[in-house]
Amino acid sequence: MVMPQRAVLMIAFHYPPMRGSSGVQRTLKFSQYLPALNWQPVVLTAHPRAYGNPGDDQLGEIPSSVLVCRAFALDAARHLSWRGRYPGWLALPDRWVSWLIGALPAALMLVRQHRPQVIWSTYPIATAHLIGYALHRLTGLPWIADLRDPMTDEGYPEHPLTRRCYLWIERLTVEHCTLAVCTTPGAVQAYRQRFPALPPTRFRLIENGYDEENFAEAAATAAPPAKDSGRPLVLLHSGVIYPSERDPAPMLDALRALHERDAISAATLRVVLRATGHDASIKPLIAARGLQEIVVLAPHLPYRAALAEMLSADGLLILQAANCNHQVPAKLYEYLRAGRPILALTDAAGDTATTLRAAGIDTIAPLDDRAGIEDGLLRFLPLLGNGNAPLADKAALAAHSRQARSVALAALLNEVISAR
Repeated sequence: MVMPQRAVLMIAFHYPPMRGSSGVQRTLKFSQYLPALNWQPVVLTAHPRAYGNPGDDQLGEIPSSVLVCRAFALDAARHLSWRGRYPGWLALPDRWVSWLIGALPAALMLVRQHRPQVIWSTYPIATAHLIGYALHRLTGLPWIADLRDPMTDEGYPEHPLTRRCYLWIERLTVEHCTLAVCTTPGAVQAYRQRFPALPPTRFRLIENGYDEENFAEAAATAAPPAKDSGRPLVLLHSGVIYPSERDPAPMLDALRALHERDAISAATLRVVLRATGHDASIKPLIAARGLQEIVVLAPHLPYRAALAEMLSADGLLILQAANCNHQVPAKLYEYLRAGRPILALTDAAGDTATTLRAAGIDTIAPLDDRAGIEDGLLRFLPLLGNGNAPLADKAALAAHSRQARSVALAALLNEVISAR
């Protein structure tokens, strides 16, 4: 393959055929749109065996011009365990640290063959930044570390040894990278405060977004929200529900309380939790509250089918705890583009709530407060039923497109090589 003058080596664990994580979209869409901005991506990712739920539904979106190298990698939990147990050091900093073994020689080969001018590595797999750091030191190439969300926070990671490892990698990354990119203003501000000795310009903002092309394709198969007054309203949560950062228990408690007061029933409300990633722990919570006829766990869907479901739902549900105030779930931008009403269970002071209010949406309630969720539902459901729930401001949506985010990344790449 003949590469253009400017190439960027993109180190990303989350890339097709991996699925089940919205993080896949960030690198995939950058690799789609950067070539039109005079940057040719060379993607270094992991062998598909490392993914717990691979699928080919987005492989066709990888441009033919993009070279993808899939280096050796194992999942310690699946490949290195005995009777479900494995030594903790095999998962430091994460279960895919073996990727480092295959990625470094592969990366050096890619550098020799394709002469990239910039290295770009992306979280949330911390091993990606270890690879980026090592390659930066070995080659001297400038390095953009896509931190996305803060790697550490108060009480996170919980395990002391894992936390020490993350703190070390985080400091190594921000002190040696050329630029560090975050996805929310709160994360940028938090890093500037945490590392006051570093220039504030080290930390930059490129938010997540939605892809208009994917939505256009999804809209072709999506059924419009049904207007049958005799059916239950459908409230959809699409994607992973983390036990801590998106704890559904207070919401389920609120639903039970409303059900006991006959404020809701299976005839009036259906809550669909799609592809939670933690069905085994959430199912007993639903059963213990007697909500099986109202709250439904649904399996993973291919990406476009998941977008079509968003377009067809009466309302969309977002969960984000206060300990993630400097984060915005990537799917929130897809929710905004879907143009459906949104109920956000999150801290009013966090970046998720700020993003929603900026888009004209104020249907927000605290995730950890059962009474507050009850009040939020009692306000939101009538608005949903009569068609008066607030929707995202269409004028503000264009700034959240993946194309716009790719323009921002191309500008950073140009800045980095100009500074050299």
